[in-house]
Amino acid sequence: MTEPVLPIILAPVEDWSQEQTWLEATLLRWLDAEYLPEPANQMIARQAAQAYIRQRMEGEDSLDGVNLAMLAEMQGFDFSQSFYGEFAIANIVSEILMDRMGVEPCCGLTRPI
Repeated sequence: MTEPVLPIILAPVEDWSQEQTWLEATLLRWLDAEYLPEPANQMIARQAAQAYIRQRMEGEDSLDGVNLAMLAEMQGFDFSQSFYGEFAIANIVSEILMDRMGVEPCCGLTRPI
């Protein structure tokens, strides 16, 4: 019998402002490194970090819940000046959060830190 995949629960946030700043800066570095630095990247990183913090403040602690909420919220963002879209942003934010937790994004396994 196949074992169910357990949800990934995010650590509690101690400092909302610091958490938002960290995610915004980390996502911006990733966006700028992945293709070309573009002005839209700053707006994308800011919007994604705000969406993440809003979900966490509303009590969402599961990574999949944050991912789905971010996807829904980022659908309202104008990606016309970017290489990215809402799916890419929601997924990379999830990968950034998993990386910080020491979880392999490909399979959800904890890796040694």
